Amino acid sequence: MSDDLNPGPEHLETEADFEHRWNVLLNEMETRFGKRPDLNALLLLIGVQELGQGVAEFTKEQKQDLMHIATCKLFSLSGHYELERVDEDGWPHYKLLRPVPFAFLKEQERMMKWHMLEYFSLDD
Repeated sequence: MSDDLNPGPEHLETEADFEHRWNVLLNEMETRFGKRPDLNALLLLIGVQELGQGVAEFTKEQKQDLMHIATCKLFSLSGHYELERVDEDGWPHYKLLRPVPFAFLKEQERMMKWHMLEYFSLDD
């Protein structure tokens, strides 16, 4: 496994602790929005937040773009992407600094959850 999936000894966390933190986040989101979100809903939420233009009606293509923005923002937390520019319409564009390591589906999901936990903890 890559270093992105295995934090250093100062950040060791049991799987039970990780799942607890994840469930706390999901419970907070359910309380806030009235529905328990899945990963895609959280990606969309992060994308809308990073776009910074408020809640609006988005096309299917724009929703895909918002999820891409969210993914780039999340993986910027571990040095894979950095914000390159914001275009004339206010949409952020990221540049890849180093590839996200290959991972199987379960590892990808855990990596995404970890980055989401980090993202939402920055708001505290």
